[in-house]
This record gives sequence, C-alpha cells and structure tokens, in this order.
Amino acid sequence: MKSRFDTLEDLPGQRQVTWRSGGWVALAALLGIAWPPLIITFFVWPPETWLDGLNTDWRVLVLAVGIFAVPLCLWLLSQERTRAGRPATRLGIVWRFMFYGGLLAAALQGFNALVLSGIGAARSADIGQAMGYAETALLIFGVGGVPLAILVGISYALWAGLCAAFLAFMPRPAPVRDRLGLSGRETF
Repeated sequence: MKSRFDTLEDLPGQRQVTWRSGGWVALAALLGIAWPPLIITFFVWPPETWLDGLNTDWRVLVLAVGIFAVPLCLWLLSQERTRAGRPATRLGIVWRFMFYGGLLAAALQGFNALVLSGIGAARSADIGQAMGYAETALLIFGVGGVPLAILVGISYALWAGLCAAFLAFMPRPAPVRDRLGLSGRETF
C-alpha cells in the first residue's frame, strides 16, 4: 500500500475505469441484489408472511425493490457514461449508488407512510379517529421510519455499488502516446 499520495490518482478509488465485456455486468447485478445481511436473515429468521398485503415482511419488500433498483441503476450508469463520460472512477460509481439508494429509500418510505395513513383513515369510523390514525401513521412511518429506511437504503446501495464498481468495471488501460505521429491524435 502506498504511504505517499503525490497526485489525486494515488488516492484509493481514483483510478480511471471502463466497462468489462461479457457477463460481468449481469454478475454484478445478481450479487448486488443479494445483499448478505438480508439473505442471511432469511435463513436465521424466516419470514412469517411472504406476500400478505400490508403484513408483508419488510425484508421481502427490500429485496423486491433491490431486484428492480440495482439493474436500473446499472442501466442509468451506462447511459450517463455514454452521455457524459462520468463516473469515470470506482469511487464515483459507489457514490452514485449510495446517493440514489438513500434518495430512493427515503421516497419509498415517505410514500409508504402516506399510503398507510390513507388506508387507516379510510377504514376509520369517524373524522377524529381518521385524523388520529393518519397522525400516528405519519409520525411512526414518516418521521421515525425515514431515517431507518435511509440507513438501510444506503447500506444496500453501498453493497450494490461495490459489486458494480469491482465486477462490472475494470481499470482503464493507460493511454498510449503516438510517438511516430501516424494516427494524427494523441491517444488510441
């Protein structure tokens, strides 16, 4: 390990990367979906309700979101790299996964709080009970649940980002100077 950092490229995660060919992107997506803490808890504490409406185990919901979010994020990453050439480093790839994973978790938890408060309010007998249920649902699932959801979302996205950065990308080869002047440009 380097003990001196003379340039920006000497810092960890700052080396330029490019897409790998073959099935590496699919492998990165599959391993990114399979977040180890989530998968291990399925074996240690099996869910009592897999698909039961509002009583569905939260780990099943998180896994369902991951099944759609990880490949979508990889596709968005390829679109951004095609359009702007960024992110060009592994650190940038992981950062984008974590940022958008936290935003997605906060948005989904806020949506969950609104849906649960609406469902509870619709089932209530009178207006006072409806307002009380909506207030309680918004406080518990909105105010209390959003920070926890963001932590889970960022952790999941960190894992998926690391899988993407190290499996779907490889270090970019160093540019080759045209010493003979045959190509008419500086790099190949």
